[in-house]
Amino acid sequence: MCHRFLPLLRAELEEALNEKNATGRARVPRREPGVVVPDAYPGTQVPLFILGESGELEVAELCWGFDARVGGRSKRVFNTRIETALEQAGTGRGMWASPMVAGRCLVPVRGFYESWTRSRERRGGEVRFHMPGRSVFLLAGIQDRGRFSVVTTEPNASVHPIHSRMPLVLGPGESSVWLGTGYASLADRSGIQLVAEADE
Repeated sequence: MCHRFLPLLRAELEEALNEKNATGRARVPRREPGVVVPDAYPGTQVPLFILGESGELEVAELCWGFDARVGGRSKRVFNTRIETALEQAGTGRGMWASPMVAGRCLVPVRGFYESWTRSRERRGGEVRFHMPGRSVFLLAGIQDRGRFSVVTTEPNASVHPIHSRMPLVLGPGESSVWLGTGYASLADRSGIQLVAEADE
């Protein structure tokens, strides 16, 4: 379950979007040395891409986590199982139904973390994942009313030894699929390669 990732700055997203509008390709500028961007945790404001009313990508800054009532208590829910969201989108009932149908978004990251849950010896430690050959990649998200959640799925071969879930990482060209009508086809992430590094 993703509970920490390396976000981008809003200015970086805006520059990438300007580049995409001008050339057709989004390119995140090289970050200046010494610029420190705090990790994102549930409850923090994070810049990401949403679809605007015109159907074009826009940069928005949203709070990570939906407020929900679970067992009579208020709770922040910051991950969304794709299996549950797809089922609720199909029935039109449940907290993920509307965001899944009309609120899919893109969360640009430089990496994400998972805690060891598969090994008793390493339980509690964290592992950072990134995509080889890419300094920035996208996680699938859903959003509604100023809040967003990271969509999770079954782990692939890279994540499986460490954790029982993983964020739905989008590969090259898949952002349009996630934002389009064929998004359900992206639940299987077995073809995505990730590199794991122990957190220092």
